[in-house]
Amino acid sequence: MKIGIDIDGVLVDIERFMCDYATKFCIENNIPIDINVGEYDERKSFNWTDEQATKFWNEYLEYYATKYPAREFASEIIKKLKQEGHEIYIITARNEDGLPEKTYGMMKEFISGWLRDNNIVYDRIIYTEGSKLPYCIGNYIEIMIEDWDYNVKDISTKIPVLCFDCNYNRGLEGKNITRVYSWYDIYDKISKFK
Repeated sequence: MKIGIDIDGVLVDIERFMCDYATKFCIENNIPIDINVGEYDERKSFNWTDEQATKFWNEYLEYYATKYPAREFASEIIKKLKQEGHEIYIITARNEDGLPEKTYGMMKEFISGWLRDNNIVYDRIIYTEGSKLPYCIGNYIEIMIEDWDYNVKDISTKIPVLCFDCNYNRGLEGKNITRVYSWYDIYDKISKFK
């Protein structure tokens, strides 16, 4: 089976990262902490201006993209899936848009280094713009693991999606959407999907 896997929110717990580092950033920059865990975008989830969001990513993007650890058991389960004959496609919307000047042009390098450092095996990385659905269809993805509600809803119109549970996607349900809570839960659901 061809399995598509998102990075942010699936391989990496971006929700935890943002809660920890955004609150640190707020204290260090005298910004009131105003958390809305039901939002994905940092401007809405922390009530930041565009300038504050840009400053945050200027300070923390490189660390997040190169050093922040993968979710527990992600590497172990993906290796197990590969050993069972599945093909692993990393499908990410990470791109150069809005990158700090010092890191512009380095995102693909960051991603490949991070995957290597976290022992994430894969067959191919696909960099997307806009909807991920055409990339999934074009690469014959049979099941996608995703967290962002827009992508979950969009992809699930044609392909089954394992929706990695986060505060910002709670309540999201529908045809072709199965909620998952951990990498072992993902393994169990994929085993039953076969």
